[in-house]
Amino acid sequence: MELILKEDIIGLGYKNDIVNVKSGYGRNYLIPQGKAVIASESAKKILAENLKQQAHKLAALKAAAEERGNALQGVALTIAAKVSATGQLYGSVNTAAVAEELKKLGHDIDRKIITMRDIKKVGEYVALVHFHKEVTVEIPVTVIAENAEELKAAAAVKEEAAPVVEEAPVEEEVAEEEAPAAE
Repeated sequence: MELILKEDIIGLGYKNDIVNVKSGYGRNYLIPQGKAVIASESAKKILAENLKQQAHKLAALKAAAEERGNALQGVALTIAAKVSATGQLYGSVNTAAVAEELKKLGHDIDRKIITMRDIKKVGEYVALVHFHKEVTVEIPVTVIAENAEELKAAAAVKEEAAPVVEEAPVEEEVAEEEAPAAE
Protein backbone atom coordinates (compact mmCIF):
# COMPACT_ATOMS: atom_id res chain seq x y z
CA MET A 1 0.00 0.00 0.00
CA GLU A 2 1.42 3.36 -1.01
CA LEU A 3 0.89 6.23 1.45
CA ILE A 4 1.91 9.87 1.88
CA LEU A 5 3.08 10.58 5.42
CA LYS A 6 1.62 13.61 7.19
CA GLU A 7 4.25 13.58 9.96
CA ASP A 8 7.67 12.16 10.75
CA ILE A 9 7.61 8.52 11.85
CA ILE A 10 11.00 7.25 12.98
CA GLY A 11 11.82 4.00 11.26
CA LEU A 12 9.37 4.58 8.41
CA GLY A 13 9.88 8.02 6.89
CA TYR A 14 9.50 11.76 7.18
CA LYS A 15 6.65 14.18 6.52
CA ASN A 16 5.56 14.31 2.85
CA ASP A 17 7.45 11.11 1.97
CA ILE A 18 5.72 8.52 -0.17
CA VAL A 19 6.23 5.10 1.44
CA ASN A 20 5.12 1.53 0.85
CA VAL A 21 3.72 -0.26 3.89
CA LYS A 22 1.74 -3.41 4.49
CA SER A 23 -1.99 -2.93 3.97
CA GLY A 24 -2.95 -3.73 7.57
CA TYR A 25 -0.46 -1.24 9.02
CA GLY A 26 -1.74 1.47 6.69
CA ARG A 27 -5.49 0.78 7.06
CA ASN A 28 -5.51 0.00 10.78
CA TYR A 29 -2.96 2.42 12.19
CA LEU A 30 -1.51 5.13 9.94
CA ILE A 31 -4.68 6.33 8.19
CA PRO A 32 -7.05 6.25 11.24
CA GLN A 33 -4.45 8.04 13.41
CA GLY A 34 -4.15 10.77 10.76
CA LYS A 35 -0.47 10.02 10.20
CA ALA A 36 -0.85 9.25 6.48
CA VAL A 37 -3.17 9.43 3.48
CA ILE A 38 -3.49 7.11 0.50
CA ALA A 39 -1.12 8.14 -2.30
CA SER A 40 -3.59 8.48 -5.18
CA GLU A 41 -2.63 10.36 -8.35
CA SER A 42 -4.52 13.47 -7.24
CA ALA A 43 -2.90 13.35 -3.78
CA LYS A 44 0.55 13.11 -5.40
CA LYS A 45 -0.18 16.16 -7.60
CA ILE A 46 -1.36 18.15 -4.58
CA LEU A 47 1.76 17.09 -2.66
CA ALA A 48 4.04 18.21 -5.52
CA GLU A 49 2.31 21.61 -5.70
CA ASN A 50 2.51 22.08 -1.93
CA LEU A 51 6.22 21.18 -1.92
CA LYS A 52 6.89 23.79 -4.64
CA GLN A 53 5.11 26.45 -2.62
CA GLN A 54 6.80 25.47 0.64
CA ALA A 55 10.35 25.08 -0.71
CA HIS A 56 11.63 28.15 1.11
CA LYS A 57 9.98 27.04 4.39
CA LEU A 58 11.56 23.60 4.05
CA ALA A 59 14.97 25.17 3.44
CA ALA A 60 14.55 27.25 6.60
CA LEU A 61 13.58 24.14 8.59
CA LYS A 62 16.64 22.31 7.30
CA ALA A 63 18.90 25.25 8.19
CA ALA A 64 17.45 25.32 11.73
CA ALA A 65 18.00 21.56 12.03
CA GLU A 66 21.61 21.92 10.85
CA GLU A 67 22.16 24.67 13.43
CA ARG A 68 20.82 22.45 16.23
CA GLY A 69 22.97 19.60 14.90
CA ASN A 70 26.10 21.74 14.90
CA ALA A 71 25.44 22.64 18.54
CA LEU A 72 25.75 18.93 19.36
CA GLN A 73 29.03 18.40 17.48
CA GLY A 74 31.73 17.28 19.89
CA VAL A 75 29.26 16.38 22.66
CA ALA A 76 30.03 13.05 24.30
CA LEU A 77 27.94 11.60 27.10
CA THR A 78 29.10 9.57 30.07
CA ILE A 79 26.31 7.87 31.96
CA ALA A 80 26.90 6.20 35.33
CA ALA A 81 24.65 3.23 36.04
CA LYS A 82 24.36 0.58 38.72
CA VAL A 83 26.25 -2.50 37.58
CA SER A 84 26.63 -6.05 38.85
CA ALA A 85 30.03 -7.66 39.35
CA THR A 86 29.83 -9.18 35.85
CA GLY A 87 29.37 -5.80 34.13
CA GLN A 88 25.63 -6.30 33.56
CA LEU A 89 23.46 -3.23 34.23
CA TYR A 90 20.56 -3.32 36.65
CA GLY A 91 17.92 -2.15 34.15
CA SER A 92 19.11 -0.41 30.99
CA VAL A 93 20.19 2.91 29.54
CA ASN A 94 17.67 4.07 26.92
CA THR A 95 16.75 7.15 24.90
CA ALA A 96 15.09 8.80 27.91
CA ALA A 97 18.36 8.59 29.89
CA VAL A 98 20.30 10.04 26.93
CA ALA A 99 17.79 12.91 26.57
CA GLU A 100 18.07 13.60 30.31
CA GLU A 101 21.87 13.76 30.15
CA LEU A 102 21.68 16.10 27.14
CA LYS A 103 19.27 18.32 29.08
CA LYS A 104 21.81 18.53 31.93
CA LEU A 105 24.31 19.82 29.34
CA GLY A 106 21.84 22.48 28.15
CA HIS A 107 20.49 20.75 25.02
CA ASP A 108 16.71 20.32 25.14
CA ILE A 109 16.07 17.38 22.82
CA ASP A 110 12.94 15.23 22.68
CA ARG A 111 13.64 11.56 23.37
CA LYS A 112 11.43 10.59 20.42
CA ILE A 113 13.96 11.84 17.86
CA ILE A 114 16.79 9.83 19.45
CA THR A 115 17.33 6.28 18.22
CA MET A 116 19.51 3.61 19.76
CA ARG A 117 19.23 0.15 21.22
CA ASP A 118 18.73 -0.20 24.95
CA ILE A 119 22.14 -0.53 26.57
CA LYS A 120 22.45 -3.40 29.05
CA LYS A 121 26.24 -3.62 29.53
CA VAL A 122 29.08 -1.26 30.39
CA GLY A 123 30.86 0.07 27.29
CA GLU A 124 30.81 2.59 24.46
CA TYR A 125 27.79 3.06 22.20
CA VAL A 126 26.35 5.54 19.66
CA ALA A 127 23.00 7.36 19.82
CA LEU A 128 21.55 8.95 16.68
CA VAL A 129 19.59 12.22 16.88
CA HIS A 130 17.32 12.84 13.86
CA PHE A 131 16.66 16.59 13.57
CA HIS A 132 15.57 16.50 9.92
CA LYS A 133 15.44 13.83 7.25
CA GLU A 134 18.81 15.06 5.97
CA VAL A 135 20.33 16.05 9.34
CA THR A 136 21.34 13.24 11.71
CA VAL A 137 23.93 13.64 14.48
CA GLU A 138 25.83 10.79 16.15
CA ILE A 139 26.49 11.18 19.87
CA PRO A 140 28.97 8.82 21.55
CA VAL A 141 27.57 7.40 24.80
CA THR A 142 29.88 5.79 27.35
CA VAL A 143 28.27 3.76 30.11
CA ILE A 144 30.38 3.36 33.24
CA ALA A 145 29.79 1.58 36.53
CA GLU A 146 28.38 3.90 39.18
CA ASN A 147 30.07 1.82 41.89
CA ALA A 148 33.30 0.89 40.06
CA GLU A 149 35.53 1.52 43.07
CA GLU A 150 33.30 -0.60 45.31
CA LEU A 151 33.36 -3.50 42.82
CA LYS A 152 37.16 -3.40 42.59
CA ALA A 153 37.46 -3.33 46.39
CA ALA A 154 35.04 -6.26 46.73
CA ALA A 155 37.02 -8.27 44.17
CA ALA A 156 40.25 -7.55 46.05
CA VAL A 157 38.70 -8.64 49.36
CA LYS A 158 37.49 -11.89 47.79
CA GLU A 159 41.00 -12.64 46.49
CA GLU A 160 42.55 -12.02 49.93
CA ALA A 161 39.89 -14.02 51.77
CA ALA A 162 40.07 -17.01 49.42
CA PRO A 163 41.94 -19.89 51.09
CA VAL A 164 45.20 -20.88 49.49
CA VAL A 165 45.01 -24.49 48.35
CA GLU A 166 48.17 -26.44 49.07
CA GLU A 167 49.20 -29.18 46.67
CA ALA A 168 50.64 -31.55 49.31
CA PRO A 169 47.32 -32.61 50.94
CA VAL A 170 45.84 -33.29 47.51
CA GLU A 171 48.70 -35.67 46.66
CA GLU A 172 48.30 -37.51 49.98
CA GLU A 173 44.60 -38.13 49.29
CA VAL A 174 45.41 -39.52 45.86
CA ALA A 175 48.05 -41.82 47.37
CA GLU A 176 45.56 -43.09 50.01
CA GLU A 177 42.96 -43.85 47.32
CA GLU A 178 45.43 -45.89 45.26
CA ALA A 179 46.57 -48.05 48.22
CA PRO A 180 43.23 -49.82 48.90
CA ALA A 181 42.77 -50.53 45.21
CA ALA A 182 46.08 -52.47 45.12
CA GLU A 183 45.05 -54.87 47.93
